[in-house]
Amino acid sequence: NCILIASWSSKLPQGLDVEISHHPITLRCVANLIIVMERLNGGKGFALGRDESLLNFLLESAVEGSSRAAFSSKGEYECSVTDSENKCWVLNEGSMELHAMMLQGGSSYHKVHLNLSTYITPVPSETKARPVALGIKGSNLYLSCITSEGTPTLHLEEVADKEQLKSINHESDMVRFLFYKQDTGVDISTLESAHYRNWFISTALQQDNTKMVNMCQSATPNRFTTFTVQRHN
Repeated sequence: NCILIASWSSKLPQGLDVEISHHPITLRCVANLIIVMERLNGGKGFALGRDESLLNFLLESAVEGSSRAAFSSKGEYECSVTDSENKCWVLNEGSMELHAMMLQGGSSYHKVHLNLSTYITPVPSETKARPVALGIKGSNLYLSCITSEGTPTLHLEEVADKEQLKSINHESDMVRFLFYKQDTGVDISTLESAHYRNWFISTALQQDNTKMVNMCQSATPNRFTTFTVQRHN
């Protein structure tokens, strides 16, 4: 996305400037701007405030451009996640962290179940990755990716108002709650941060005794970045 700032002060009525900013450049946007400029330049002593149709035209164009620049929630389903060693995600409530652990028979109830929300991207993408938000079922906790000491890390954040997550502007810090889910096989996926590209949710080898689920860059040694995402409904 680009910032387009157009100012035609020499062609507009005295004291009037046109400025468009923070909207993706599209053919419709350019066409709309040309139409507005033609109408403004064609009328001597034109009063913008008294042309209701033009005001509506500008407002509708602004709203449409704004909606295209947002990730829009599409649906939600319940799922659970296991890594390549069949370790499950478990919530450590004391440290408010997700840990990857091997669960035996009677302890399977510790496995975290997620509410996975899918999104429509604001602009077409060449990849088939789908933006998703990951919330822990039965809570207001959501996975997010933020920097800690300059390094992207995985966190659990409480979201009191979940309406905030229904539409996320692509330039807002709420993008930290989004991850690109790229399917690499049947129920096998990677989860890449939408805020920090090329950083993936990952788990460590069982032998490393590092339980915390965290972020890593692709191809980081001794880290798993592919997961089985099992849908439950």
